[in-house]
Amino acid sequence: MIRVVLVVLMVFAAVWLALRLVREIGRADTDWRGVAFAAGFVALAFYLHHATGIGGLG
Repeated sequence: MIRVVLVVLMVFAAVWLALRLVREIGRADTDWRGVAFAAGFVALAFYLHHATGIGGLG
């Protein structure tokens, strides 16, 4: 029962944080090209790690 309560609280906190983040992004004057570049860079790093097995923390 305690696990269920903890999971529900964690899900609630994650949803609250996501909604707050969306509201803040909506208000701010965001450089979307920079955000897209950073997201693409991270995605490329994950792909290259998966494809080559080089890099990573493990």
